[in-house]
Amino acid sequence: MKIKIINKSSHDLPHYETIASAGMDLRAHISEDRVLKPLERSIVGTGLFIELPVGIEAQVRPRSGLAAKKGITVLNAPGTIDADYRGEIGVILVNLSNEDFTIQNGERIAQLVIAKHERAEWVEVETLSETDRGEGGFGSTGVK
Repeated sequence: MKIKIINKSSHDLPHYETIASAGMDLRAHISEDRVLKPLERSIVGTGLFIELPVGIEAQVRPRSGLAAKKGITVLNAPGTIDADYRGEIGVILVNLSNEDFTIQNGERIAQLVIAKHERAEWVEVETLSETDRGEGGFGSTGVK
């Protein structure tokens, strides 16, 4: 699949790091370092603008290393970029650690996954089919 992209940053285009990677790293495009204090959030620009085909979305997801090592994650994970959005890709980062975190220009801050999606058409009914699970949710199937 070919996707049109405008790159207003000084960084390389996102790319797959390995043959089996699902996501491509997004880099911060900021004019100066930005400090995220504990529990603080910030929208960090990437300098990237994309044109997705209809039926395709881009998902902005956390990077596992930042989350595990630094407590930095994407607040609305996964963030969805719709096919008709033409603005800059921004990443809502949140600091869930107890220490300040400094975001630097060019730092890998999130990953982008390209995915197909379906559009649903609601069919209003009075009843739904029965299943073994029924209305069980929120841990009803156990933890082990």
